[in-house]
Amino acid sequence: MQGRAVMKSLSTRIFLGCVAGALSVLMFHQTTLQVFFWLGWAQQAAFRTAQVPPFNVPLVVSITFWGAVYGGLFGLALPWAWAPLWLKCIAAGLCAMLLSWFVFLPLMGHSAAFGWKVWPMLRSVIAYQMWGLGLRLVLPLLLPRSPGPSSGRWNRHHLAT
Repeated sequence: MQGRAVMKSLSTRIFLGCVAGALSVLMFHQTTLQVFFWLGWAQQAAFRTAQVPPFNVPLVVSITFWGAVYGGLFGLALPWAWAPLWLKCIAAGLCAMLLSWFVFLPLMGHSAAFGWKVWPMLRSVIAYQMWGLGLRLVLPLLLPRSPGPSSGRWNRHHLAT
């Protein structure tokens, strides 16, 4: 397993999951919502700075925080889920979306699952799956590499010998 990504300690998995989750919110989830706004498919732009309770922080900060929390939970659960990483990331996006629909929206006084309106639900599915795609793409870039020689063709073919 030389040269491959490894994630041994629990704290490393949780920390890197938090970083990947937060970056995925900013680079994938919010960017998707901004594209929807530009196309006229959403009423509000992404990266909103309106303050939200309970701590009166900008909405984008709140969403990024929750993306980091979900990413940390993903990092925690990563070794116990026996599936390819892309499938784990799809499941993580679905879990985050379902929490949003059935826990956080009702807590904020909105209808669960956007009142079962198809277009807002579809936008949400796409945005959360883009967050999952972001986890899939960002997390492997953050993982520490095991020591050892690389297994690429440049090992056998030196340019200057």
